[in-house]
Amino acid sequence: MKLYNPDGSELMTITALEPDGRNLVIKGDIFGSMPINTLLRPNEARAGLKLMSMRKLLFLIGMLFRRA
Repeated sequence: MKLYNPDGSELMTITALEPDGRNLVIKGDIFGSMPINTLLRPNEARAGLKLMSMRKLLFLIGMLFRRA
């Protein structure tokens, strides 16, 4: 999965999501070259879910069926 800047340049490539105890490890490369492993902790995952409204959730589900 790739994440992009508003100007269209590649920001991060996520290569793996792995559970590690109570955390989720996100592995990838930033700017196409610098490897990085980040941790998503349970309290931060809950905080992220609070950002989602029903409208945003429906938009996210709809994205799965659109072409790039």
